[in-house]
Amino acid sequence: MKTYETHRTIEGVWTVESARIIAGVARIVQDVSIAEDLAQDTLAIAMEKWPESGIPEKPGAWLMTVAKRRAIDFLRQNKLRDQKYEEIGRNMEFKTDYDSIEEEINDDLLRLIFTTCHPVLSREARVALTLKLLCGLKTDEIARAFLMSESTIAQRIVRAKRTLSASKVPFEVPHGLELSSRISSVLEVIYLMFNEGYVANGGENWIRPTLCNEAIRLGRILAEILPEEPEVHGLIALMEIQASRFKARIGPSGEPILLQDQNRVLWDDLLIHRGFSALKRIEQIGGTYGPYSLQASIAACHAKARTATETDWQEISALYDALALVAPSPIVELNRGVAISMAFGPEAGLKIVDSLLLDQVLKNYHLLPSVKGNLLLKLGRKREAFEEFQRAASLTQNVQEQKFLLKQAKVCME
Repeated sequence: MKTYETHRTIEGVWTVESARIIAGVARIVQDVSIAEDLAQDTLAIAMEKWPESGIPEKPGAWLMTVAKRRAIDFLRQNKLRDQKYEEIGRNMEFKTDYDSIEEEINDDLLRLIFTTCHPVLSREARVALTLKLLCGLKTDEIARAFLMSESTIAQRIVRAKRTLSASKVPFEVPHGLELSSRISSVLEVIYLMFNEGYVANGGENWIRPTLCNEAIRLGRILAEILPEEPEVHGLIALMEIQASRFKARIGPSGEPILLQDQNRVLWDDLLIHRGFSALKRIEQIGGTYGPYSLQASIAACHAKARTATETDWQEISALYDALALVAPSPIVELNRGVAISMAFGPEAGLKIVDSLLLDQVLKNYHLLPSVKGNLLLKLGRKREAFEEFQRAASLTQNVQEQKFLLKQAKVCME
Protein backbone atom coordinates (compact mmCIF):
# COMPACT_ATOMS: atom_id res chain seq x y z
CA MET A 1 0.00 0.00 0.00
CA LYS A 2 1.35 3.44 -0.92
CA THR A 3 2.26 5.88 1.85
CA TYR A 4 -0.54 8.26 0.81
CA GLU A 5 -3.13 5.48 0.93
CA THR A 6 -1.79 4.28 4.28
CA HIS A 7 -2.06 7.77 5.75
CA ARG A 8 -5.66 8.04 4.56
CA THR A 9 -6.41 4.69 6.19
CA ILE A 10 -4.77 5.85 9.42
CA GLU A 11 -6.86 9.01 9.40
CA GLY A 12 -9.99 6.89 8.97
CA VAL A 13 -8.99 4.62 11.85
CA TRP A 14 -8.17 7.65 13.97
CA THR A 15 -11.60 9.19 13.40
CA VAL A 16 -13.20 6.06 14.79
CA GLU A 17 -10.73 5.28 17.57
CA SER A 18 -9.49 8.68 18.84
CA ALA A 19 -12.16 9.13 21.52
CA ARG A 20 -11.52 5.66 22.94
CA ILE A 21 -7.78 6.26 22.99
CA ILE A 22 -8.03 9.66 24.66
CA ALA A 23 -10.44 8.17 27.20
CA GLY A 24 -8.13 5.24 27.96
CA VAL A 25 -5.11 7.49 28.44
CA ALA A 26 -7.07 10.04 30.50
CA ARG A 27 -7.93 7.33 33.01
CA ILE A 28 -4.20 6.82 33.59
CA VAL A 29 -2.98 10.42 33.63
CA GLN A 30 -6.22 11.93 35.04
CA ASP A 31 -5.99 14.94 32.71
CA VAL A 32 -7.81 15.23 29.38
CA SER A 33 -5.41 17.82 27.99
CA ILE A 34 -2.35 15.64 28.61
CA ALA A 35 -4.29 12.62 27.36
CA GLU A 36 -5.04 14.35 24.06
CA ASP A 37 -1.38 15.30 23.61
CA LEU A 38 -0.23 11.73 24.25
CA ALA A 39 -2.90 10.40 21.88
CA GLN A 40 -1.65 12.76 19.17
CA ASP A 41 1.89 11.46 19.78
CA THR A 42 0.54 7.96 19.20
CA LEU A 43 -1.04 9.05 15.92
CA ALA A 44 2.33 10.45 14.83
CA ILE A 45 4.00 7.12 15.63
CA ALA A 46 1.41 5.26 13.54
CA MET A 47 1.96 7.68 10.65
CA GLU A 48 5.67 6.88 10.81
CA LYS A 49 5.58 3.12 11.35
CA TRP A 50 2.51 1.80 9.51
CA PRO A 51 3.62 2.76 5.98
CA GLU A 52 6.63 0.46 6.55
CA SER A 53 5.16 -2.31 8.70
CA GLY A 54 1.63 -2.32 7.27
CA ILE A 55 -1.72 -1.76 8.99
CA PRO A 56 -1.99 -3.98 12.13
CA GLU A 57 -4.69 -6.62 12.25
CA LYS A 58 -6.36 -4.70 15.10
CA PRO A 59 -5.34 -1.08 14.52
CA GLY A 60 -7.45 0.30 17.34
CA ALA A 61 -5.94 -2.06 19.89
CA TRP A 62 -2.44 -1.26 18.57
CA LEU A 63 -3.03 2.46 19.02
CA MET A 64 -4.50 1.95 22.49
CA THR A 65 -1.54 -0.15 23.63
CA VAL A 66 1.05 2.35 22.37
CA ALA A 67 -0.88 5.29 23.83
CA LYS A 68 -1.13 3.68 27.26
CA ARG A 69 2.56 2.84 27.27
CA ARG A 70 3.33 6.47 26.47
CA ALA A 71 1.10 7.45 29.36
CA ILE A 72 3.10 5.22 31.71
CA ASP A 73 6.34 6.72 30.38
CA PHE A 74 4.93 10.19 30.99
CA LEU A 75 4.13 9.35 34.60
CA ARG A 76 7.57 7.89 35.16
CA GLN A 77 9.30 10.89 33.63
CA ASN A 78 7.35 13.13 35.98
CA LYS A 79 8.34 10.97 38.97
CA LEU A 80 4.76 10.08 39.78
CA ARG A 81 5.67 6.62 41.05
CA ASP A 82 3.28 5.89 43.85
CA GLN A 83 1.85 2.42 44.23
CA LYS A 84 -1.08 3.10 41.90
CA TYR A 85 1.08 4.08 38.95
CA GLU A 86 3.57 1.29 39.53
CA GLU A 87 0.72 -1.20 39.39
CA ILE A 88 -0.57 0.31 36.14
CA GLY A 89 2.93 0.17 34.71
CA ARG A 90 3.42 -3.51 35.58
CA ASN A 91 0.09 -4.38 33.98
CA MET A 92 0.90 -2.48 30.82
CA GLU A 93 4.33 -4.04 30.38
CA PHE A 94 2.93 -7.54 30.09
CA LYS A 95 -0.52 -6.96 28.66
CA THR A 96 -0.75 -8.35 25.14
CA ASP A 97 -4.35 -9.59 25.14
CA TYR A 98 -6.05 -7.10 22.87
CA ASP A 99 -9.52 -8.43 23.74
CA SER A 100 -9.01 -7.62 27.42
CA ILE A 101 -8.00 -4.08 26.44
CA GLU A 102 -11.30 -3.68 24.56
CA GLU A 103 -13.25 -4.54 27.73
CA GLU A 104 -12.09 -1.32 29.38
CA ILE A 105 -13.13 0.98 26.54
CA ASN A 106 -16.78 1.59 27.45
CA ASP A 107 -15.98 2.60 31.02
CA ASP A 108 -13.27 4.97 29.84
CA LEU A 109 -15.55 6.51 27.19
CA LEU A 110 -18.22 7.10 29.81
CA ARG A 111 -15.68 8.84 32.04
CA LEU A 112 -14.61 11.04 29.14
CA ILE A 113 -18.21 11.95 28.27
CA PHE A 114 -18.91 13.02 31.85
CA THR A 115 -15.68 15.01 31.93
CA THR A 116 -16.14 16.97 28.71
CA CYS A 117 -19.76 17.69 29.68
CA HIS A 118 -18.97 18.73 33.25
CA PRO A 119 -21.18 21.56 34.61
CA VAL A 120 -18.08 23.52 35.65
CA LEU A 121 -17.75 24.42 31.95
CA SER A 122 -20.05 26.76 30.04
CA ARG A 123 -22.48 25.24 27.54
CA GLU A 124 -20.42 26.53 24.64
CA ALA A 125 -17.21 25.09 26.10
CA ARG A 126 -18.84 21.72 26.75
CA VAL A 127 -20.05 21.47 23.15
CA ALA A 128 -16.70 22.48 21.65
CA LEU A 129 -14.66 20.15 23.87
CA THR A 130 -17.03 17.25 23.26
CA LEU A 131 -16.84 17.72 19.49
CA LYS A 132 -13.04 17.82 19.70
CA LEU A 133 -12.32 14.91 22.04
CA LEU A 134 -15.29 12.59 21.63
CA CYS A 135 -16.36 13.21 18.04
CA GLY A 136 -12.83 13.66 16.69
CA LEU A 137 -13.60 16.87 14.80
CA LYS A 138 -10.68 19.16 14.07
CA THR A 139 -10.71 22.72 15.36
CA ASP A 140 -11.30 24.17 11.90
CA GLU A 141 -14.22 21.78 11.34
CA ILE A 142 -15.86 22.90 14.61
CA ALA A 143 -15.27 26.53 13.66
CA ARG A 144 -16.95 26.04 10.28
CA ALA A 145 -19.89 24.28 11.90
CA PHE A 146 -20.53 27.22 14.22
CA LEU A 147 -19.52 29.96 11.77
CA MET A 148 -16.76 31.15 14.08
CA SER A 149 -13.07 31.79 13.60
CA GLU A 150 -10.72 28.90 14.20
CA SER A 151 -8.82 30.93 16.80
CA THR A 152 -12.02 31.55 18.80
CA ILE A 153 -12.84 27.84 18.93
CA ALA A 154 -9.23 26.95 19.73
CA GLN A 155 -9.18 29.39 22.64
CA ARG A 156 -12.51 28.04 23.88
CA ILE A 157 -11.15 24.49 23.91
CA VAL A 158 -7.90 25.51 25.61
CA ARG A 159 -9.78 27.42 28.31
CA ALA A 160 -12.09 24.44 28.84
CA LYS A 161 -9.14 22.12 29.42
CA ARG A 162 -7.55 24.61 31.82
CA THR A 163 -10.80 24.93 33.74
CA LEU A 164 -11.10 21.17 34.14
CA SER A 165 -7.50 21.00 35.37
CA ALA A 166 -7.76 24.00 37.70
CA SER A 167 -11.04 22.69 39.14
CA LYS A 168 -9.45 19.27 39.66
CA VAL A 169 -12.42 17.60 37.98
CA PRO A 170 -11.98 13.85 38.60
CA PHE A 171 -11.91 11.56 35.61
CA GLU A 172 -14.69 9.32 36.84
CA VAL A 173 -18.33 8.36 36.47
CA PRO A 174 -20.46 10.11 39.13
CA HIS A 175 -22.52 8.01 41.49
CA GLY A 176 -25.72 8.26 43.49
CA LEU A 177 -27.76 11.44 43.35
CA GLU A 178 -25.07 13.25 41.37
CA LEU A 179 -25.38 10.79 38.48
CA SER A 180 -28.88 11.93 37.49
CA SER A 181 -27.97 15.63 37.27
CA ARG A 182 -24.74 14.87 35.44
CA ILE A 183 -26.57 12.71 32.88
CA SER A 184 -28.85 15.69 32.29
CA SER A 185 -25.78 17.82 31.53
CA VAL A 186 -24.48 15.24 29.04
CA LEU A 187 -27.85 14.95 27.28
CA GLU A 188 -28.14 18.73 27.14
CA VAL A 189 -24.78 19.00 25.36
CA ILE A 190 -25.71 16.34 22.81
CA TYR A 191 -29.08 17.93 22.09
CA LEU A 192 -27.60 21.42 21.85
CA MET A 193 -25.21 20.00 19.27
CA PHE A 194 -28.06 18.38 17.35
CA ASN A 195 -30.30 21.46 17.47
CA GLU A 196 -27.59 23.76 16.14
CA GLY A 197 -27.31 21.46 13.14
CA TYR A 198 -31.06 20.94 12.77
CA VAL A 199 -31.93 24.65 12.68
CA ALA A 200 -28.74 26.68 12.28
CA ASN A 201 -28.87 29.96 14.21
CA GLY A 202 -26.85 31.82 11.59
CA GLY A 203 -25.23 31.62 8.18
CA GLU A 204 -26.37 30.74 4.71
CA ASN A 205 -27.64 27.20 5.36
CA TRP A 206 -30.70 26.23 7.35
CA ILE A 207 -29.31 22.87 8.42
CA ARG A 208 -25.80 21.57 9.15
CA PRO A 209 -25.94 17.76 8.93
CA THR A 210 -22.42 17.29 10.32
CA LEU A 211 -23.44 18.49 13.78
CA CYS A 212 -26.62 16.40 13.73
CA ASN A 213 -24.78 13.27 12.64
CA GLU A 214 -22.12 13.68 15.35
CA ALA A 215 -24.79 14.21 18.00
CA ILE A 216 -26.64 11.07 16.91
CA ARG A 217 -23.41 9.06 16.84
CA LEU A 218 -22.54 10.22 20.35
CA GLY A 219 -26.06 9.48 21.54
CA ARG A 220 -25.87 5.95 20.20
CA ILE A 221 -22.57 5.39 22.01
CA LEU A 222 -24.13 6.64 25.23
CA ALA A 223 -27.15 4.35 24.77
CA GLU A 224 -24.83 1.35 24.45
CA ILE A 225 -22.92 2.33 27.59
CA LEU A 226 -26.00 3.29 29.67
CA PRO A 227 -28.67 0.89 28.38
CA GLU A 228 -30.92 1.28 31.45
CA GLU A 229 -31.24 5.09 31.36
CA PRO A 230 -34.68 5.97 29.88
CA GLU A 231 -33.87 9.56 28.89
CA VAL A 232 -30.82 8.45 26.91
CA HIS A 233 -33.13 6.37 24.74
CA GLY A 234 -35.62 9.25 24.69
CA LEU A 235 -32.99 11.59 23.28
CA ILE A 236 -31.92 9.03 20.69
CA ALA A 237 -35.55 8.56 19.62
CA LEU A 238 -36.04 12.31 19.33
CA MET A 239 -32.92 12.85 17.22
CA GLU A 240 -33.50 9.83 14.98
CA ILE A 241 -37.09 10.84 14.16
CA GLN A 242 -36.22 14.48 13.59
CA ALA A 243 -33.23 13.54 11.42
CA SER A 244 -35.54 11.37 9.27
CA ARG A 245 -36.96 14.60 7.79
CA PHE A 246 -33.67 16.03 6.51
CA LYS A 247 -34.32 15.46 2.80
CA ALA A 248 -37.77 17.01 3.04
CA ARG A 249 -36.85 20.05 5.16
CA ILE A 250 -35.15 22.16 2.50
CA GLY A 251 -36.07 23.10 -1.07
CA PRO A 252 -33.86 23.24 -4.20
CA SER A 253 -32.37 26.61 -3.19
CA GLY A 254 -31.85 25.66 0.44
CA GLU A 255 -35.05 27.36 1.59
CA PRO A 256 -36.88 25.91 4.62
CA ILE A 257 -39.97 23.76 4.10
CA LEU A 258 -42.31 23.69 7.09
CA LEU A 259 -43.41 20.37 8.53
CA GLN A 260 -46.97 20.54 7.20
CA ASP A 261 -45.67 21.24 3.67
CA GLN A 262 -43.03 18.52 3.52
CA ASN A 263 -43.14 15.63 1.06
CA ARG A 264 -43.35 12.79 3.57
CA VAL A 265 -42.30 10.25 0.97
CA LEU A 266 -38.83 11.70 1.44
CA TRP A 267 -38.78 10.93 5.16
CA ASP A 268 -36.27 8.22 6.07
CA ASP A 269 -38.24 5.17 7.21
CA LEU A 270 -35.15 3.49 8.68
CA LEU A 271 -34.47 6.42 11.03
CA ILE A 272 -38.16 6.54 11.98
CA HIS A 273 -38.07 2.84 12.78
CA ARG A 274 -34.94 3.31 14.90
CA GLY A 275 -36.68 6.13 16.76
CA PHE A 276 -39.74 4.00 17.44
CA SER A 277 -37.48 1.19 18.67
CA ALA A 278 -35.76 3.56 21.10
CA LEU A 279 -39.14 4.63 22.49
CA LYS A 280 -40.14 0.98 22.84
CA ARG A 281 -36.91 0.38 24.77
CA ILE A 282 -38.09 2.88 27.40
CA GLU A 283 -41.22 0.81 27.94
CA GLN A 284 -39.20 -2.41 28.12
CA ILE A 285 -36.97 -1.11 30.92
CA GLY A 286 -39.97 0.34 32.74
CA GLY A 287 -38.68 3.89 32.58
CA THR A 288 -40.65 7.06 33.16
CA TYR A 289 -41.01 9.60 30.35
CA GLY A 290 -38.87 12.68 30.89
CA PRO A 291 -38.47 15.79 28.68
CA TYR A 292 -36.64 14.04 25.83
CA SER A 293 -38.95 11.03 25.83
CA LEU A 294 -42.03 13.28 25.70
CA GLN A 295 -40.56 15.34 22.84
CA ALA A 296 -39.74 12.08 21.05
CA SER A 297 -43.35 10.96 21.52
CA ILE A 298 -44.49 14.22 19.90
CA ALA A 299 -42.11 13.62 17.00
CA ALA A 300 -43.47 10.07 16.73
CA CYS A 301 -47.01 11.43 16.35
CA HIS A 302 -45.87 13.37 13.30
CA ALA A 303 -43.97 10.37 11.94
CA LYS A 304 -47.04 8.14 12.20
CA ALA A 305 -49.11 10.53 10.07
CA ARG A 306 -48.47 9.86 6.41
CA THR A 307 -50.13 13.16 5.48
CA ALA A 308 -50.31 16.44 7.41
CA THR A 309 -54.10 16.18 7.71
CA GLU A 310 -53.80 12.81 9.50
CA THR A 311 -51.78 14.35 12.36
CA ASP A 312 -53.37 13.77 15.76
CA TRP A 313 -53.01 17.30 17.14
CA GLN A 314 -55.12 16.58 20.20
CA GLU A 315 -52.67 13.88 21.26
CA ILE A 316 -49.76 16.22 20.53
CA SER A 317 -51.30 19.02 22.60
CA ALA A 318 -51.82 16.58 25.47
CA LEU A 319 -48.16 15.56 25.26
CA TYR A 320 -47.17 19.24 25.34
CA ASP A 321 -49.31 19.64 28.45
CA ALA A 322 -47.30 16.85 30.06
CA LEU A 323 -44.02 18.35 28.84
CA ALA A 324 -44.97 21.73 30.31
CA LEU A 325 -45.35 20.04 33.70
CA VAL A 326 -42.09 18.06 33.50
CA ALA A 327 -39.90 20.75 31.93
CA PRO A 328 -41.69 24.12 32.00
CA SER A 329 -40.15 26.83 29.83
CA PRO A 330 -41.33 29.69 27.59
CA ILE A 331 -40.24 27.82 24.47
CA VAL A 332 -42.21 24.72 25.49
CA GLU A 333 -45.19 26.99 26.12
CA LEU A 334 -44.79 28.56 22.67
CA ASN A 335 -44.76 25.12 21.05
CA ARG A 336 -47.77 24.15 23.15
CA GLY A 337 -49.54 27.21 21.76
CA VAL A 338 -48.91 25.98 18.22
CA ALA A 339 -50.25 22.52 19.08
CA ILE A 340 -53.33 24.01 20.76
CA SER A 341 -53.98 26.17 17.69
CA MET A 342 -53.85 23.14 15.42
CA ALA A 343 -56.10 21.09 17.70
CA PHE A 344 -58.62 23.74 18.79
CA GLY A 345 -58.22 26.70 16.42
CA PRO A 346 -55.92 29.71 15.98
CA GLU A 347 -57.72 31.87 18.56
CA ALA A 348 -56.96 29.35 21.33
CA GLY A 349 -53.32 29.26 20.29
CA LEU A 350 -53.09 33.06 20.04
CA LYS A 351 -54.15 33.44 23.68
CA ILE A 352 -51.13 31.38 24.75
CA VAL A 353 -48.78 33.22 22.40
CA ASP A 354 -49.97 36.64 23.60
CA SER A 355 -49.31 35.60 27.20
CA LEU A 356 -45.63 35.16 26.27
CA LEU A 357 -45.06 38.58 24.71
CA LEU A 358 -43.56 40.09 27.86
CA ASP A 359 -41.36 37.10 28.67
CA GLN A 360 -37.72 38.25 28.72
CA VAL A 361 -36.44 34.86 27.56
CA LEU A 362 -38.37 35.24 24.30
CA LYS A 363 -37.71 38.97 23.88
CA ASN A 364 -35.42 38.48 20.87
CA TYR A 365 -36.57 34.98 19.89
CA HIS A 366 -37.64 35.20 16.26
CA LEU A 367 -40.05 32.26 16.42
CA LEU A 368 -42.38 34.11 18.79
CA PRO A 369 -43.41 36.78 16.23
CA SER A 370 -43.21 34.14 13.49
CA VAL A 371 -45.77 31.94 15.25
CA LYS A 372 -47.96 34.93 16.08
CA GLY A 373 -47.81 36.09 12.46
CA ASN A 374 -48.93 32.67 11.27
CA LEU A 375 -51.89 32.62 13.68
CA LEU A 376 -52.92 36.17 12.76
CA LEU A 377 -52.78 35.26 9.07
CA LYS A 378 -55.11 32.30 9.68
CA LEU A 379 -57.50 34.69 11.43
CA GLY A 380 -57.44 37.04 8.43
CA ARG A 381 -55.62 39.80 10.32
CA LYS A 382 -53.14 40.30 7.49
CA ARG A 383 -51.74 43.73 8.39
CA GLU A 384 -50.85 42.59 11.92
CA ALA A 385 -49.43 39.34 10.53
CA PHE A 386 -47.24 41.33 8.12
CA GLU A 387 -45.72 43.30 10.99
CA GLU A 388 -45.00 40.13 12.99
CA PHE A 389 -43.28 38.39 10.07
CA GLN A 390 -41.21 41.52 9.45
CA ARG A 391 -40.13 41.56 13.08
CA ALA A 392 -39.30 37.84 12.99
CA ALA A 393 -37.15 38.37 9.89
CA SER A 394 -35.24 41.16 11.62
CA LEU A 395 -34.44 38.92 14.60
CA THR A 396 -33.11 35.80 12.86
CA GLN A 397 -29.45 35.53 11.86
CA ASN A 398 -30.05 32.71 9.40
CA VAL A 399 -30.18 33.92 5.79
CA GLN A 400 -32.52 31.20 4.51
CA GLU A 401 -34.94 31.63 7.38
CA GLN A 402 -34.91 35.40 6.91
CA LYS A 403 -35.81 35.00 3.23
CA PHE A 404 -38.63 32.63 4.17
CA LEU A 405 -40.09 35.03 6.75
CA LEU A 406 -39.94 37.98 4.35
CA LYS A 407 -41.74 35.84 1.80
CA GLN A 408 -44.42 35.11 4.42
CA ALA A 409 -44.74 38.85 5.04
CA LYS A 410 -45.19 39.45 1.32
CA VAL A 411 -48.02 36.90 1.22
CA CYS A 412 -49.86 38.99 3.83
CA MET A 413 -49.95 41.97 1.47
CA GLU A 414 -51.30 40.10 -1.53
